Amino acid sequence: MSSPFDVITMGRIGVDVYPLQTGVPLPQVESFGKYLGGTATNVAVAVARLGHRSAVISRTGADPFGEYVHQALRDFGVDDRWVSPVEQYPTPVTFCELFPPDDFPLYFYRQPKAPDLEIHPGELDYDAVAAARIFWMTGTGLAEEPSRAATLAALRHRAKRGTTVFDLDWRPMFWADHDEARHWYREALPHVTVAVGNLDEVERAVGSRDPEKAAELLLEAGVELAVVKQGPKGVLARTRDAEVVAPPVPVEVVNGLGAGDAFGGALCHGLLLGWPLDRTMRFANAAGALVASRLACSSAMPHENEVEALLSPNSDRSSGEESEHRV
Repeated sequence: MSSPFDVITMGRIGVDVYPLQTGVPLPQVESFGKYLGGTATNVAVAVARLGHRSAVISRTGADPFGEYVHQALRDFGVDDRWVSPVEQYPTPVTFCELFPPDDFPLYFYRQPKAPDLEIHPGELDYDAVAAARIFWMTGTGLAEEPSRAATLAALRHRAKRGTTVFDLDWRPMFWADHDEARHWYREALPHVTVAVGNLDEVERAVGSRDPEKAAELLLEAGVELAVVKQGPKGVLARTRDAEVVAPPVPVEVVNGLGAGDAFGGALCHGLLLGWPLDRTMRFANAAGALVASRLACSSAMPHENEVEALLSPNSDRSSGEESEHRV
């Protein structure tokens, strides 16, 4: 590796198959679009769109959808050197339904097991993980072995170098035992500097849905920045010395599923550039809002000038206390 990556993400990867018809139940949908998907992957794409060097650690099936994933990563400018095939499991496919503004049911096809849960500790490039300016991991990576052991090994080796982000990414359907999830979340928290989650996710991690309390508990667990997404009430970001509440950005929602990943990529952008916390949160909120106003996830990730345009005082969508957009 010639130089460290700006961001390395580790976790889910796959193919999103989304309806091209809005407000139609899945059995009646007649046309679909195919897109690169997976939370960690979308964050890497969002980071690349914002001008940074990113890579993903994950695994696909040894199948045509796996080939598509590699092609899409390269097209987006995301390094795919650590995305390898698993012979025995198919590349995951995810379907959704679109009922704006706030109902987007997801259907995950990850059986008998998703390849991205077959990341082994011995496969990791620990030097690259340690050298990256930001390392981003997710709660889903803790759901099963050997991914759990690999994720924790990466965190321990990184030892809080640079910025280490824990995307809480609580997906109940991926866990056989929901109580076990809290145990592993708490194992990971002391090794990260930033934790990001919505109210359901912070409740799973630290046992509280109250944003202020949850942020306090995350800081007590060892993080330096706690980011709590509050839906229509905006986003609370808290360090030991400062607190910011960024209001939502009103948009006409098309598909809210990629908004959190766009938020994550934009959060990395602000952290990499050393922006003040309030500017970072406003920018991340606007990035999420833009993607919520678009159909896809990965291909919808915005460029910096698009986000700045939405935040401009001249934009007719840059102010307002309430929003249909939820990150």
